[in-house]
Amino acid sequence: MEFTSAETLGDLKKTGWKPKSVKEEIRQNLKEAIRTGNNPFEGIKGYDKTVLPQLQHALLSRHDFILLGLRGQAKTRIIRLLPRLLDHYLPVIEGSELMDDPFNPVSAYGKATVQEKGDQTPVRWIHRDLRFAEKLATPDTTVADLIGDIDPIKAATEKRSLADELVLNYGLIPRMNRGIFAINELPDLQPRIQVALLNIMQERDIQIRGFNIRIPLDVLMVFSANPEDYTNRGNIITPLKDRIDAQIITHYPKSVDIGMEITAQEAWVHRNETDYLIPHFIREIVEQVAFEARKSEYVDQKSGVSARMTITAMEQIISSAERRSVLTGDPFSIRMCDLYHMVPALTGKLELVYEGEQEGAVNVAKVLIGKAVNVVFKKYFPDPQRKKQTSEEYKPIVQWFSRGGQVELSDNMPDERYKKHLTGVEGLGALVKNHIKTSDKKEAFVFMDFALDAMHQNSMLGRDDLDDTVTYSDMVGSMLGSLGGFEGNEDDDEFRDDR
Repeated sequence: MEFTSAETLGDLKKTGWKPKSVKEEIRQNLKEAIRTGNNPFEGIKGYDKTVLPQLQHALLSRHDFILLGLRGQAKTRIIRLLPRLLDHYLPVIEGSELMDDPFNPVSAYGKATVQEKGDQTPVRWIHRDLRFAEKLATPDTTVADLIGDIDPIKAATEKRSLADELVLNYGLIPRMNRGIFAINELPDLQPRIQVALLNIMQERDIQIRGFNIRIPLDVLMVFSANPEDYTNRGNIITPLKDRIDAQIITHYPKSVDIGMEITAQEAWVHRNETDYLIPHFIREIVEQVAFEARKSEYVDQKSGVSARMTITAMEQIISSAERRSVLTGDPFSIRMCDLYHMVPALTGKLELVYEGEQEGAVNVAKVLIGKAVNVVFKKYFPDPQRKKQTSEEYKPIVQWFSRGGQVELSDNMPDERYKKHLTGVEGLGALVKNHIKTSDKKEAFVFMDFALDAMHQNSMLGRDDLDDTVTYSDMVGSMLGSLGGFEGNEDDDEFRDDR
């Protein structure tokens, strides 16, 4: 007889099934996963040598634990993967609110049922997904929500005394007996509510109001918290911290490559278009923006820079290209102008210090993008700040602009005009050809666009932004123009009309 075919306690005894605690169950399944190379935390990247080994050690030690880290560090995702370490199905007494073990019930209902029906006690098999629950620690959370309370309506309906254990309405934690219960953002839980968890964490039991009963619980308790929450919004009381067996520190990706893997995994980039290219350097720039933000003097480093920022940034870039494709009818392709349309994804996720607020969120976002462009550019092209290389590699381009050349690129410019304007810049095509090996012609033009933007970031070209149009020009002329020397320049209007 298979385990899950047992419908009564007597059937279950015949199968040879043996009960074990939830922590021992997780421990055995984790050992098997390690032995067979099966990763229960699939999709969690960048933690292979740091967080995940510590997490495994805690679980093997049968410890309750807390994941401590800044926002956007996959804490909740890790917690929600824990049910994979449970057995697929677990037998419980039919009708039990506490998922009572048929061999060892803890609730009044479970004990009474086994005593009355013996081996005929009905058994129900529940899936492991139903043995996991989580609660966001909001300020309005009560002891009744987590532990339970007396239910006077149940007492009246069933005509029971308020002293009867059967009139109790159990909270979330008791209902996860023989399962996993997680509390996210633990410091947000009021101290008096945290006190209610102390017995669960140490003595493994609960006591509800004035009832002279203690219900022993079998539950893995897991928490998450932001370290800044200890001072910003609340504290984890010392006795509770002392009862949490393991504190595991999470972190942001330590390399751009890992960050790109996370963004590629999470971002919605596969739209209805079947064939389009996201240049690798665009992916690098998006991730480098996050790295620049995490060390920027304008950004509050205590708040952190969430990995969600790069995910939404990439989606904004794709949407910008998608919109242009719809407007022009041209095939879907990414350009440098699309990169700057990730600004809304940045401004909403960056907590700025006073200096950053003074500069303005949009300006800070553009500065970060510019720095990222410059860092990534030097991976593909010679450093423009080296004088010898500048004279050899970039001089033809700079001279073309100094002779009055201009390049105006708009967000919704059709492909043919976009290519024509870029190929008209003397020396730009040669620069890309000398350093970039690509068989994709579209990608070559994006690299040309990339080079112009990077030269501006290195103060070699001027750049004027006007709504959806970017104009590259001679650096000196651009500086004079910004001082008002070229206001109302009719030549500029003619240049735009020609285009």
